[in-house]
Amino acid sequence: MDAEAAGSGRETPRRRGQGELEAAVLSVLGEASEPVTAAWVLRRLGGGLSYSTVITILTRLHAKQAVARTGPRRPVLWQPVADEAGLAALLMRRLLDKQSDRDAVLSSFVSGLSPDDEDLLRSLLAESGPDAAGPPADRPKG
Repeated sequence: MDAEAAGSGRETPRRRGQGELEAAVLSVLGEASEPVTAAWVLRRLGGGLSYSTVITILTRLHAKQAVARTGPRRPVLWQPVADEAGLAALLMRRLLDKQSDRDAVLSSFVSGLSPDDEDLLRSLLAESGPDAAGPPADRPKG
């Protein structure tokens, strides 16, 4: 808190990180029953954000394929393609796709999981069917 804010009893607002803003925008979009404008998103976010900040976040989410936008007509309408968990999964897949040694990356990732997360991963793999847990050569091509 700066001296002026301390003297006035007001706290300086905490600056949110890009990931927090993206999650907040995805959450607001998830509440919409149809595609919405950036102004609609801004009104629901509140918190002193500017219109240009909301547009920037929506554009970044669009580049990450987490939101879809209407064509060139105005106003541009936005809708979620992925929720926060879906966005994280998409980013993880993109990072994995960039690696030359996928086995090493996945092995390292799994070895760093907590026992509870390991159990959850095993459960999810079991739910997705017997082919999902087998080696790639045993999976049907599709």
